[in-house]
Amino acid sequence: MKKICTAVVAVAAALLLVSAAHAQVSLNAARIGAQDQEALAKFYEAAFGMQEVNRIGAPGGAEIFLNFGATVDEAKANKSVPIVIMHRASNDLKDPVPHLVLTVKDMAKTVAAIKSAGGSMEGEPRAFGNTGIMIGIAVDSAGNRLEMIQRP
Repeated sequence: MKKICTAVVAVAAALLLVSAAHAQVSLNAARIGAQDQEALAKFYEAAFGMQEVNRIGAPGGAEIFLNFGATVDEAKANKSVPIVIMHRASNDLKDPVPHLVLTVKDMAKTVAAIKSAGGSMEGEPRAFGNTGIMIGIAVDSAGNRLEMIQRP
């Protein structure tokens, strides 16, 4: 019994160490690419009300940082993870797996804003089982996929 208790304590201690190590890791930004970073930044501003909060020079063109906020000051004060748009050679994407996941409050309004800003939808938003959650997959103006989740 003593060996079992010692083993349980050792496993618990190891799990605590792993948990502590992972607690020190968090998402810094979501990075996407576009042939024309300026145009894609305008898409996110129009479709989602984001604002440019930073810009750094990089080979191939500027990296543009966007965050949510009604004004630039509000977006700069927002502690949410920013979207960073970097240059890529082509908007012709072949891999559908990398994408942003966004929580939305009103799927219909968000879909309308995406289409109005020059994006498109991969089919109509749909229910996720019997959870009350709606899922929609959109494509931004540079071909990046966006998964949208509306919770009940």
